[in-house]
Amino acid sequence: MTANAIAAGEGQEAAALLERTRETVDPELRRTVESLPGSMRRVAMYHFGWEDEAGRPTEGGAGKAIRPALVLASAQALGGPPGGPGGRGAVRAAVAVELAHNFTLLHDDVIDKDVRRRGRPTAWTVFGIPDAIITGDAVMALALRLFAEDPHPAAAAASARLAACVIELCAGQQADCAFERRPDVALDECLTMATAKTGALLGCACALGALYAGAGPEEVEAMDAFGREAGLAFQLIDDLIGIWGDPAHTGKPAGADLLARKKSLPVVAALTSGTRAGAELADLYAGPMDGDDVRAAARAVERAGGRDWAQAHAADRMGRAVQELSRAVPDLAAAGGLLALAEFVTRRTR
Repeated sequence: MTANAIAAGEGQEAAALLERTRETVDPELRRTVESLPGSMRRVAMYHFGWEDEAGRPTEGGAGKAIRPALVLASAQALGGPPGGPGGRGAVRAAVAVELAHNFTLLHDDVIDKDVRRRGRPTAWTVFGIPDAIITGDAVMALALRLFAEDPHPAAAAASARLAACVIELCAGQQADCAFERRPDVALDECLTMATAKTGALLGCACALGALYAGAGPEEVEAMDAFGREAGLAFQLIDDLIGIWGDPAHTGKPAGADLLARKKSLPVVAALTSGTRAGAELADLYAGPMDGDDVRAAARAVERAGGRDWAQAHAADRMGRAVQELSRAVPDLAAAGGLLALAEFVTRRTR
């Protein structure tokens, strides 16, 4: 079998797993979101793609479900039962992780001034900044309430772990914002920030699945490390898409991250490359940019080696992720779902 055929098979497996996750998680996710009062419910229902700005039902969805899929696949890989106290198994934990993720999206869109998400206007552009921020806060509170009401014996530990993860996420977001005001961001700093901002929640998702499967401390930490490494690979690919992604697929303008002068990983790799192209990129980032400048900046990142470095580093991080996974699941055949998801997020192009 060719490498392309293997990759296609893994992609199909991941797509099927994500679809099953949506079918399993969405009903509980929607019931939880619908419990919000008044205007917060309206903003959240719009953000999740279930309603339009007037409150009318839509055909939209709540995203790819990568993080809740990691929760459920991790629980399964470690022998977790399909049910559990109350018959819910790890579903509530999966919903809580998805809520926490969307809390960050609601706030990030405001901070980054992003006007498009999932192919339509972001919540803050429709309902205003105060309502978007307040709804994000409420969505995070819903995640913690789910654990407080969950009879599963792992719920308390899971709640504490998610809370610690959110603090780490906030630290990563704060560093990301600070980097935009600094001309001298080091690549190691950027990697640390990306691990906190993206890797932490993927690691937490895997750790929660392990907790709900009844795994011991060593297995839980190994699963967290797996998710963090895979999460950094995910962020590297996401940063590449932020520069070279197709707007028809991403729902954002071409080169949106460059226009916003984001210090993404490929950009910092280029800026610190010591090359002439890196110096050209620094000059472009120092002044106002139009469409031609954005295209010139993308070419500079590529000529300075930022694109190749990000692709190679993503592959390296996935290798490390598999090593961590083997500590918790020595027979990797039992972790087929996790490996398929990891391949999916690092091979995607949109």
